[in-house]
Amino acid sequence: MRRADRRWGKIASFFAILLIALSHGWALGNGQNDCKGSVYLTFDTGHMGVAGLVAQVLARQDVRVTFFAADERTQDGGSSLDEHWAPWWRARAAEGHVFASHTMSHLYWRADAGVDAAGKALFRVRPSAGLRAEQTFTVTEDQYCQEIRSAAQRLQAMTGLQPLPLYRAPGGKTSPALLGAAKRCGYTHVGWSPAGFLGDELASENHSNQALLARSLRDIRSGDILLAHLGIWSRKDPWAPAVLEPLIQGLKQRGLCFRTLAEHPSYALLLRQAAP
Repeated sequence: MRRADRRWGKIASFFAILLIALSHGWALGNGQNDCKGSVYLTFDTGHMGVAGLVAQVLARQDVRVTFFAADERTQDGGSSLDEHWAPWWRARAAEGHVFASHTMSHLYWRADAGVDAAGKALFRVRPSAGLRAEQTFTVTEDQYCQEIRSAAQRLQAMTGLQPLPLYRAPGGKTSPALLGAAKRCGYTHVGWSPAGFLGDELASENHSNQALLARSLRDIRSGDILLAHLGIWSRKDPWAPAVLEPLIQGLKQRGLCFRTLAEHPSYALLLRQAAP
C-alpha cells in the first residue's frame, strides 16, 4: 500500500501542476486575448529579506512565477528552506506559483574532475551554504544529483506540490559533463535569457535601480526567461521590490503576459513526458 500511496501522491502532484498552468496560463497579465507574447519570471533564493514584499507585488499584479530554491543563509539567522519559511512557501503554492531546485547547499560548480572507478563523473564544487560552506571539494555524480534532489524534496514536503523536473545551477555555472549528470538523474538545467538578467546582483553604486529598470524595459522580448532573487547581500539599494512592480507593469503595457516555466514550450513537454 505504501508504494501505491506514493504513486497516487506523484499523480496528484503532477495534475496539480498542470491545473495551475491551465488555470493561470492564458489569463495572466493583460487578459486572455490581449497577450502579444510571454515572459517567464523566475526567482532564486537569497537572504529572503524582501520575500514578503515580492509576494505582495506578485499577488497585487496577479503574476505567477517559478521559484528556484536552495537552503541559503537568511537575514533572520536561519535558512531559506527551514521551518520558519515553510508557511511562506506553502502560501506561494496556494497562489499558483511553481517550484524547482537550486541545489540544497547552493552548490557552485568549479571544474570537472575526471571520473571515478565506475566511470561516473566527478566535480569540484564550492557551496555557499550548509555545513561545508565556502569549502572547495570533490563530489561524485550521485552526490551532485542528491544536492539537486534534496532541495526538490524539501520543497515538496513544504508545499505539497511536486517541483518541476528542472534545476538551476548557482551562478548558472555548468559544464557539459555536469548537465549530463543532472539529466541522468531526471533534471534539466534552466538558465536565463541575456536580457532576462535583471541586475539585482550588481553593485548599486554603478547600477542604479532606475538604470536597471530602463534597460530591462528596453531589452526584454517575448520568450525571455527573467532572473531575480529574494534578497542579495551585497546590493545596498535593493532591486526588489523597487524595480519589480514597475517592471511588471511596463511589460504588461507592452502586451507581454507572465507565465511559469510549467507553461514554457520547451519545459511543458518535459512535464508531459514525466507524467506517471
